[in-house]
Amino acid sequence: MLPDNFIVRTMKRSEIDLAITWAASEGWNPGKYDAESFYQTEKNGFLLGELNGEPVGCISAVAYDQHFGFLGFYIVKPQFRGQGLGMKIWKTAIDYLGADRNIGLDGVVAQQDNYKKSGFQIAYKNIRYQGVGGGVMPAGIIDLKTVPFEELVAYDCQLFPSKRPVFLRHWIEQPESTAFGFLKNGYLVGYGVIRPAYTGFRIGPLFANDEQIAEALFQALLAENPHAPVFFDVPDANVQAINLVQRYQFEPVFQTARMYTKEIPNLAIDRVFAVTSLELG
Repeated sequence: MLPDNFIVRTMKRSEIDLAITWAASEGWNPGKYDAESFYQTEKNGFLLGELNGEPVGCISAVAYDQHFGFLGFYIVKPQFRGQGLGMKIWKTAIDYLGADRNIGLDGVVAQQDNYKKSGFQIAYKNIRYQGVGGGVMPAGIIDLKTVPFEELVAYDCQLFPSKRPVFLRHWIEQPESTAFGFLKNGYLVGYGVIRPAYTGFRIGPLFANDEQIAEALFQALLAENPHAPVFFDVPDANVQAINLVQRYQFEPVFQTARMYTKEIPNLAIDRVFAVTSLELG
């Protein structure tokens, strides 16, 4: 029986910063400036659980379109776990996204069996690798902001289950971040973003048409942040991506699984060298 004084409501913008802080406490190392990108993507999709007016848990439920949504930030403060509060938050998020959407999430190892019981199936695992920035800027790299934005959106949606123009607009313009592109015959054939995190920097996404393009973008992103810790969430289904980070002596430090409630999206996983984020997909 849930206490009467427990409610789940939509977060205010400032409260997403709180969720980011909780995620950092869980060791997930979120981006320092992710909150604004997330909020602008789905202003009603961030939910807060309150007990006696005190924030005790949260979740995000981002509806990208009528067919696809993504769950993230599923956190209950440790001292309030085991009381059913998290399940209420979870059900509120699932109801918000609705039964017709294919819902994705990135589940930590300890929770994957629970997600399976809720109807999620594993598509692949994301392995977080850690290394150090530095090196030389390769030739052929361009500032992604010089690419017409509609071309970026069209390229991105080949490798993500939905168009996400609002998200991308804010993502590539985060403070202290860098976004690079690679053109071939005048067409965008890869792009990557690196942004500051609570510890070091996070690369994501890194999408590229082949391993050589991905490596050039990877080198460029590393060169932008010499001597800094750099983290990279790699789908284990992309063998070329695993080989790439291992060549640069990155080490695995964390693991999740990308999971979906319905069909696994038919995306070219061999072109996904790093997922965008674990919170919004």
